[in-house]
Amino acid sequence: MTRFQNPTGGISQKALAGLVAEAVQQALTQHGVLLDTQTLASASAVAGSVAAAVPFLPQAQRLAIGSFKGECTALASEFFRALADFSRGGLASANSADEGPMSATASPSPSWANDLQSVLIEDWAGEVAGSTFLEENFRIPRSTLHRWQRRNEVIALRKGGRKHVFPLAQFVDGRPASGISEVLLAIGNPRLAWFWLTSPSPELDGRIPIEVLKQDMVCDVVSAAREFSSA
Repeated sequence: MTRFQNPTGGISQKALAGLVAEAVQQALTQHGVLLDTQTLASASAVAGSVAAAVPFLPQAQRLAIGSFKGECTALASEFFRALADFSRGGLASANSADEGPMSATASPSPSWANDLQSVLIEDWAGEVAGSTFLEENFRIPRSTLHRWQRRNEVIALRKGGRKHVFPLAQFVDGRPASGISEVLLAIGNPRLAWFWLTSPSPELDGRIPIEVLKQDMVCDVVSAAREFSSA
């Protein structure tokens, strides 16, 4: 076993990131890109980390990346601008304000509904996808998805303008888990409902409601949602 391999025989993510970073740094240097030493090392390290993370993602996330048809160059530029702001501490106050609802062990309260509106969906909701991805990869027709949405049988989260995305963890065998509509009826706000469904619930002895729903324990989850909402 070489120093780049993990015990299972495959290269580790850390080792792969290092190899990619080294290759990127060599490519930038060979093509005459003028960067100071520290910036060159930082850019190469980030590129290596991003590239190395992809093979270790769950299949659903790899499929989402593969189906992405956006402008990667512009997206990368936005990423580095955000990274620079974060490094300067520009997001410190925002991160501090979001610490409560982002905690995996905290019990959500209805007063956080508005706070969730200002937090990036990807930072708290888990894997989400739009109707195109669900149709192509989950075989869910758009018409069916929209019918579920009209009937509040699926949780749809607004993402800028009129676009909605759907948390993937709510689907079982190509359809929403039983009980989603009752939870939405009890809690009302889709963001707060999904946050509650994916957080340890005191009403369920610390269990995660969406996982309990998938065990067909609908009555227990709906009762807990009503108790949570009334509190």
